[in-house]
Amino acid sequence: MRTLILATAALVGCFISSANAQVELKTYADANGYINVQKLTCAQLAGTFQEDASLLMTWYSGWYNGLGKKHFINVPRAKEAEHEIIVYCKDNPKVTVIKAIGLVFDKMRKDRGIVIAK
Repeated sequence: MRTLILATAALVGCFISSANAQVELKTYADANGYINVQKLTCAQLAGTFQEDASLLMTWYSGWYNGLGKKHFINVPRAKEAEHEIIVYCKDNPKVTVIKAIGLVFDKMRKDRGIVIAK
């Protein structure tokens, strides 16, 4: 009986892990190896390996800060933002990562009382 229970548990574990199979980031690249970062969805970000998601989030951070002509990084805040974006993406798989970044950054600014002059 114990063997049957363990075998069943192992089988269920296999089904659960295969339902959440991760893929390499390069899966989303075109024939030339490029990823269109403006069209990448939260589902795709959440569906890749953690190290690929972290690499991509670092790239987005640099790109986003470059647009704002910012030349510094606050490592703890960047890690917090990465985590918040990934959490948001898991809850909102159809949203593009670019939109998720904007929404999460806006919330983080609001929570900190930071006002952006326009």
